[in-house]
Formats: sequence, C-alpha cells, structure tokens
Amino acid sequence: MNGGRLERRKAQTRAALLDAARSILTSRDPAGVSIQEITEAADVGFGTFYNHFPSKQELFDLAVAAAAAEHRALLDLATAGLTDPAEALAVAVRVTARFPRTHADLARLIDRVGIGYPPAYPIETLRHAHDVGRLCFDDAEVALACVNGSVLGVLHHSLHADDQTIDEAADRLALSLLRMFGLVEGDARKVASRPLPATAP
Repeated sequence: MNGGRLERRKAQTRAALLDAARSILTSRDPAGVSIQEITEAADVGFGTFYNHFPSKQELFDLAVAAAAAEHRALLDLATAGLTDPAEALAVAVRVTARFPRTHADLARLIDRVGIGYPPAYPIETLRHAHDVGRLCFDDAEVALACVNGSVLGVLHHSLHADDQTIDEAADRLALSLLRMFGLVEGDARKVASRPLPATAP
C-alpha cells in the first residue's frame, strides 16, 4: 500500500512538473527559466526536480513532445475516414491554423518553440498522397517543411486576431498549399472549402 502511494505521488509530481513546463512555454523562452521557477510553478520542492528529470532541457523537450502528441491525436481524429489525401492535408492545416481560436495555449506553445516543433502531420501520409498522384512535389521532406513552415507563420500571424480572421487565414493557407502541390484552381478551392469534419476541434 505504501509503495502504491509513493508511486502515485511520484507520478503526480512528474505530471505537475510537465504541466508547469508546458505552461511556461506558452509565454517564456525556456533558456531564461530557472529550475526554481519551474518547481515553484509546479508547487513541488526544489530538491525533487532531479528525482524526475536530469535537466530542465529534458523536461521542456518532453513537454513539447507531449504537446505534439496531443496535436497529432487531434489531427488523427479530424482526418479519420477521409479518403482524399488532399482533403486530409487541407483539414490538418485548417485545424492547426485555427488553434489560436480553439486551443490558444497550444498555439502559443507551438509559436514559442517555432521551427523546432515536431511535425504533427505524418510524412507517410504526404508520401501516400504523392504516390497515388493526388499531390505533386519532388521531395516529401521538403514538402513537409513547406507545410510546417507556412503553418507556423500563419499561427504567429493569427495569435492576436479575431475569430473570423483566424478562420479565413487557415482556409486560405490550405488553399495556397493545395495550389502549390499541383491541384488546379477549381479543385483546390473545392477541397479547401469543404465543411470541416464534425470531429474537428
């Protein structure tokens, strides 16, 4: 029984530290954050930090990885059942670029991490879209970098925008990417303007 309580307490402390790191990442550069600030934000003792993480860098890396996993799960849910890979890409982009309205803390975290944020859109899906002839590009990794970079830019642009502006920017970004990847104008507009799935956040 005592062992079980100890393990639960350890898990709670670790979760509190990860939550604190994630919260800090929405507004601060982690390089300027001390371990003391992290433990105070987590409401745990300073001495407990190294029982869970060897460094604050690993803590922040794990917090970002957890956020990226949450992001990927949101996209998986939103794109489940879509058979058109172009629409799957458009939905993933439109959902992510709406985060300043739907998931503000996650949007701020992504903006803070910037180009180092792990890609949430799977490169395998992009390669499949190319293999079946739906999207056109020469290099999947470069194509994914284009998607990620443009999403980051629009997220940053939309952080303080009103809801309508956020939604319009998200849809225009999806349209622009579909054009860039070879869809003709009418097809690109049709795909980018389809109603988002009911499972989209």
